[in-house]
Amino acid sequence: MKGPFADIYRTLFKIELAVMFQYRAAVVIWLIGLVLQPVIYLVVWLTVAKAQDDGKVGDFDASSLAAYFLIMMVVNHVTFSWHMWEMGYRVRSGTFNALLVQPLHPFHRDIIQNMAYKLLTLAIVIPVTALLWWFFEPTLSPEPWMWIAFGPAVVLAFLVRFFFEWSLALLAFWITDTSGLNNLYMALFFFLAGRIAPISLLPTWGQAIADVLPFKVMLAFPIEMVMGRLSPDQMLTGFATQFLWIGLGWLTVHLVWSRASARYSAVGA
Repeated sequence: MKGPFADIYRTLFKIELAVMFQYRAAVVIWLIGLVLQPVIYLVVWLTVAKAQDDGKVGDFDASSLAAYFLIMMVVNHVTFSWHMWEMGYRVRSGTFNALLVQPLHPFHRDIIQNMAYKLLTLAIVIPVTALLWWFFEPTLSPEPWMWIAFGPAVVLAFLVRFFFEWSLALLAFWITDTSGLNNLYMALFFFLAGRIAPISLLPTWGQAIADVLPFKVMLAFPIEMVMGRLSPDQMLTGFATQFLWIGLGWLTVHLVWSRASARYSAVGA
């Protein structure tokens, strides 16, 4: 990537990396929480599986539960963002003023910030996942092409989640305190994205809801694919759904941003 736009991206990326290093204690604390959550879920579900006569919960045995939650640890780390909460703070405090006068759209700056955090912390997440993989001993034997498709599926899952959450974040220009909305969103995400439990363990009506909302392709889809739990048709449908939600997310950001920035007033300034 060449040109002035690429130079801005590279410069901001280096700045964000430096900021992450400066606040490394906060980064580590946040990272510990992201790692502990799936491990806690895994231990709970392993306990439930052990209590069953056949050692299974639904169609998941102990080994596949371990594989699911350890893969989920990595996928969730790559795809998550925090900008729904940060946007509200920016609007309330008036710090959004500084972003509006910069040559790069705040959307791009937030992506760069997200990428810098992921690059820095994946150096910790991957070895920790490898250590937990050794400890829990899950079995995973996907076809080679599934691993090849897994990478693009995770990248697209990140884009779906980022566009969707950034669109919701723009509501901060109309609803000054968005904490209630953010909490509602996260409650839906935890259940319908497959974060607390695999979606196949939800009731039939819950699975039906998950199929029509974007949460599933933000997290569960790449995990189920690399575990070999999806047919080729289901995989194609998953990729098509990801592209659909990315397109809708881009359109929403494009349409809402002009109105949101025009409406903006520095509430906390």
